Amino acid sequence: MLKKIVAVLLSSVTAAALAVPLGSQSVLVVEDDTGKVLLEKNSTVQVPIASLTKLMTAMVVLDSRADLEAPISIDKTDVDTLKHSTSRVPVGAELSRRDVLQLALMSSDNRAAASLARTFPGGPAAFKAAVNAKIRALGMSQTVIEEPTGLSPNNRSTATDLVRMASAASAYPEIRRITTDTKDIINIKGRKVEYHNTNRLVGAKGWDVGLSKTGYTEEAGRCLIMRFKSAGKNATLVLLNAKANSARMMDALNIRRFVAGPDGEPKVMKVAAKGSRKAAKSSKHHRRAA
Repeated sequence: MLKKIVAVLLSSVTAAALAVPLGSQSVLVVEDDTGKVLLEKNSTVQVPIASLTKLMTAMVVLDSRADLEAPISIDKTDVDTLKHSTSRVPVGAELSRRDVLQLALMSSDNRAAASLARTFPGGPAAFKAAVNAKIRALGMSQTVIEEPTGLSPNNRSTATDLVRMASAASAYPEIRRITTDTKDIINIKGRKVEYHNTNRLVGAKGWDVGLSKTGYTEEAGRCLIMRFKSAGKNATLVLLNAKANSARMMDALNIRRFVAGPDGEPKVMKVAAKGSRKAAKSSKHHRRAA
């Protein structure tokens, strides 16, 4: 009987997962060209998703065909009063919707994301209706998104649903471009301010990233959606609820090495060291939802 139980347990875990140490609570890695699941861990468990939400926010904004050059003024109602996260975009700043989208996706600014919903054609109610319609259209049956930033722990999904979201988001050239920018300089009240991508693997040596979004709240832990190429293979990874930046980074590095296979040359050691230093530094800013 014991042998049968062990056999059942082992059959529920892929051989690959046994070989790859994974610190994130939920993990799913899919080969883009075939849809084959390469790695899986708790992929159907519904958990908070933090700023991964912003990919959905961006999609519905782009779907609305709202004028990307139209000005948006950051309002006091855009300020985070739930988590009190920081922002380098002051109230009263006026930016184009395109720049606001850039800040929401690349540097995961919460005021920017909130303003996109507030100024959505038809208002916040229309934004929420558009999000719910998009969720249904993508078949994300285990996903609930109540607000645009991801600050609310009520924004919940599964790794399986989020692979669907990543695939859909990758069809938008604007989202691919913004989320793979390493940095950008944006005019804020007449002053040029440099913003950086929250994913340090974007632009790192040896990494070919096609889509990226990080997330963090206390409830969600460290999260990551990323589409990347390794040794000629295209894959999408979803990491949810890693306990630290370093754990999230190490999971990504191990997954990349696994996808590359024995014939690939990931050359990840230098990237791992770089990522670990930055992860340690960024962990001090724990109040910012990324």
